[in-house]
Amino acid sequence: MISFDDFKKLDIRIGRIITAERVQDTEKLLKIEIDVGTEKRQLVAGIAESYEPDALIGKEIPVLLNLEPRTIRGVESHGMILAAVMDGKAVLMHPDKEVSPGSIIR
Repeated sequence: MISFDDFKKLDIRIGRIITAERVQDTEKLLKIEIDVGTEKRQLVAGIAESYEPDALIGKEIPVLLNLEPRTIRGVESHGMILAAVMDGKAVLMHPDKEVSPGSIIR
């Protein structure tokens, strides 16, 4: 259990995917550039087994922004996509109508 104050520390916003490409020499990783309203961010996500890069362009997804940067397979990641897992595969979540990049998720 975490406190509500701990939950409020999470900066979760909608990001719109601008570009996506496979991370070289991996089967699961994609390098994704997202628009979060005030800036663009590069993320590394383990969703390549579930999604083709071209099919992701323009999709709106929830992103955790205030996660410490991490280098994964030589690619720096500045956030984390939030996704469900079904049968061991990532399933992306999307707003049910279009929202602006950077919209806060509460």
